[in-house]
Amino acid sequence: MRSWDLQQAIYDRLTGYADLMAIATAVYDHVPQDAVFPYVVIGEDIANPHSVDDSLDTDHVLTVHAWSRYRGEKETKQIQQATYAALHREPLTVASSVYVDCEIESQETFLDDDGLTQHGVQRFRVLLDDIVR
Repeated sequence: MRSWDLQQAIYDRLTGYADLMAIATAVYDHVPQDAVFPYVVIGEDIANPHSVDDSLDTDHVLTVHAWSRYRGEKETKQIQQATYAALHREPLTVASSVYVDCEIESQETFLDDDGLTQHGVQRFRVLLDDIVR
C-alpha cells in the first residue's frame, strides 16, 4: 500500500494547480501555528487492500479539508471547486503504483465550533494497482 506516495501525488497536484493556489495560501498535512487563511489540509486516508492474481489493488479514501475565515461559505466552496477540478477523474502520478481512478465521494461545508472558521471537507476515492512482480 502506497499511502505516502499517494499523499505526495495529491500534494503535488494541488500545489501545482493554479486555480487552487490563486485562492489558498498553502497546502499542508500539518498546519503551522502561523498559517494564514485560507488554506488546504490533506487529511485522513483510509486504505483498503484487495488482491487479485498478479496485482494488489488498494482502494483509498482520502480527505481534503478547506479552511477559511471568510464570512460565509463562498471562499470555502471556491477552494472545494478548485480541488474537485484538480483531482476528480484527473490522472495522478503515484510512485510505485499504477493509477487507476480518482473520484469525489462526498463534500460538505460547515461553520467550525469556534464560530469564525468555515470548514470544507471533501472525500476522494482513489484506486491504485501495486503490481506484484
